[in-house]
Amino acid sequence: MKKGHQVTMKEIAKKLNVSVSTVSRALKDSPELHPDTKKRVVEMAESMHYQPNLLAQSLRISRSKVLGVIVPELTSHFFSSNISGIQDTAYKRGYNIMICQSNESFEQEKANIKILVSSQVDGLLISLSRETKTYEHLKELVDREIPFIMFDRVTEEIPVSRVTVDDAHGAYLVVHHMLEQGCRKIAYFSGPEDLYISKKRKEGYLLALSEYGISEEESRTYITDLTLEMNREIALEIINEKNRPDGIFAMIDPLAVDVMMVLKENKIRIPEDIALAGFTNNPTSAVVEPSLTTVSQPGYEMGQLAANHLLDQLEELVSDDPQSFVLSTTLMVRNSSLKSK
Repeated sequence: MKKGHQVTMKEIAKKLNVSVSTVSRALKDSPELHPDTKKRVVEMAESMHYQPNLLAQSLRISRSKVLGVIVPELTSHFFSSNISGIQDTAYKRGYNIMICQSNESFEQEKANIKILVSSQVDGLLISLSRETKTYEHLKELVDREIPFIMFDRVTEEIPVSRVTVDDAHGAYLVVHHMLEQGCRKIAYFSGPEDLYISKKRKEGYLLALSEYGISEEESRTYITDLTLEMNREIALEIINEKNRPDGIFAMIDPLAVDVMMVLKENKIRIPEDIALAGFTNNPTSAVVEPSLTTVSQPGYEMGQLAANHLLDQLEELVSDDPQSFVLSTTLMVRNSSLKSK
């Protein structure tokens, strides 16, 4: 260990194979922990010459009463709903929020975190950008004992609480519905594979297919970076295939709308030739023609839950052990998938 290195709780936790929150509670003499666990932690901390981060502690005591919020985009109806839930909850509990937009950029996400931390916010609520594939910047927050929670766009690699919707079940519902309508060659039009929501929605897609005897080898997944240019390019590729799909499930509504435009431009009838469905229930999904079958997710409630849990942790009303909260989704059947009217 380098001279002058300040031992962190994370290093103690790693030595003992316990969570950082367990170390934190043991050093605070929490009555929730078994005496033997506390003894092991204290002895290890002494042997490693651990010194509490007094600056971090003083910052927590003299709170700013401000939460930092990072979302991929502010123009998205879903993320604006998240922000509304966060803001209303924070205000009721005597806090304000600072909002940053990563613009789907990994570098901007890192810069946002630095700005918010330097502004001495009490905690962070983070929804990851689509470019985020490594998590050192989040591990640094854990090492520095800066409280944060992830919502919607999350990773399971970082030991903090996260709030998501039941992406897999929502995708299952919509694909099962398309199968009930007679579709048998359903394509899954996905965003980047590293995204948590891409993986979970693919799980639901594959489960629905399997119940109809369609194997994963027979499934069709197409990956886009979610830009308009690439969305259109892959949509054209799909419709020009010799054995083209009779249904397309798009990971998010904006992607489904891009596909819809390409289908219309190429005189392909929806849903007669190709049924179409999305996920999110953006306001536009009900007004496009034909109206888009989709999955509604509770964005406002997600923001409320994420903010409440972070504030509960800050005020030591709950343990800071990582928890996973999963909210239910609702299938919204509309004309774009109704082959059998």
